[in-house]
Amino acid sequence: MMSTATETKLDVEISITETAPCTKRIALSVPASAIDQRLEFALSAFLRDASIPGFRKGKAPRALVEKRVGTALINETRGQIISDAYARAVEENKLRPISDPRPVDGAEMPELVRGKPFKFTVEIEVAPDFQIPEFSGIEVKKPTIDVTDEHIDGEILRQSYRWGAPARIEGPFENLDRMLGKAVVTVEGRDGVYFETDKALCVVPAKEDEGKGAMLGLMIEGLDKSLLGKKTGDTITVSTKGSDGHEREELRGKTITVTYTIGEAERIAPRSTKELAEMFGVETEELFKEQIRDALEQRRDGEQRTAMREQVAEQLTAMIDFPLPTKLTEEQSSRALEQQRMEMISRGMEGAAVENRLAELRGKSAAAAVDRLKLFFIMARLAEHFGVQVTDQELNGRIALMASQQNVRPEQMREQIEKGGRMNEVVSVIRDAKVSDRILSQAKIVDVPAEEWNKLLEARAKN
Repeated sequence: MMSTATETKLDVEISITETAPCTKRIALSVPASAIDQRLEFALSAFLRDASIPGFRKGKAPRALVEKRVGTALINETRGQIISDAYARAVEENKLRPISDPRPVDGAEMPELVRGKPFKFTVEIEVAPDFQIPEFSGIEVKKPTIDVTDEHIDGEILRQSYRWGAPARIEGPFENLDRMLGKAVVTVEGRDGVYFETDKALCVVPAKEDEGKGAMLGLMIEGLDKSLLGKKTGDTITVSTKGSDGHEREELRGKTITVTYTIGEAERIAPRSTKELAEMFGVETEELFKEQIRDALEQRRDGEQRTAMREQVAEQLTAMIDFPLPTKLTEEQSSRALEQQRMEMISRGMEGAAVENRLAELRGKSAAAAVDRLKLFFIMARLAEHFGVQVTDQELNGRIALMASQQNVRPEQMREQIEKGGRMNEVVSVIRDAKVSDRILSQAKIVDVPAEEWNKLLEARAKN
């Protein structure tokens, strides 16, 4: 293996200009003397360990070694010089990159030549910079509610379907029937198939969902009318329009059409309260209802905290303004949504409800998408400001909570998160909650009855 280790810090001239909001152009120039020094060191290091047939180790003629591996050594050294020069520019100028460096206008990196300076230019997006305001004047409403028998009955009904027995059906389909089928997606203005899968899950929307339901992460109006009464083998076609704030740029404002062929379907037969109590090892239905009450009170407390943290987030995006990078990537937009997914799962939301909520978020306006991304940067900066760190104990605790909400073992939950590449999002959820709680400790908290709180939410949804 070739060694290109260096014994001295790279000499480099650095020039940085801002070409757009949060976009830095970094011009780097390494003098010829530093190039020659690096190449000489790389070759000398290789000569010491080189094993060339016909020569003892480290005794091969320099000219022969250069002829055999010179090009490879030069390319390796060039890569290290690019990396070291860029890293020095970032460190010395305290840049906070949010993208990988890219050559300007797609230009190729120059060749490394002995006796000549090595000059190259890259562009990166950096995290926005902003002034941190005072938080003592923030007012946050705390929704208050007592858990009633009606709430308990509703939760038992939900659990009865969650733990009910699925049975294969052919149709006709009813509300809440689940199906698996083939989906073919086309997009306005694009030729051919945009996406295709044989394992698209779909659920007939509940009556209270007013006909809306999620399919492939998209919120479809009138999905119930397309599915009610259908049977396996049938094909439906539904359409929606990609929001202006969709994380995939090519879908923004475009009509998205899904042709869905139903392969198989199932219907859940709900369990009785007695069966649920027996399943959870509770002696009587009355004790089971008390356990449900305790669980609902814990959930209420958690949702109160979530509602207060969401108000903090809304006020932060209103208080703090800054230009966003002009080339926000799909990865960053998707990460913001994945963080929402992890937060909802940890609150105990079921899979279908999570997907419906994510579909709603994707359907929000471009302004709402911008606010999500602003919050992403605000929370990262405030975490630095407050010195917020996420400990292994906190991470393990959150994974255990998510596991209990999803009724799987913690090690299974961790495996799922790691396999999906979502561990950073879980860490961000914990970090953001700690940041919000630091701000809440300085805020004025006002209790608001549940009825008034719901009216506020309804009014906000109409705006």
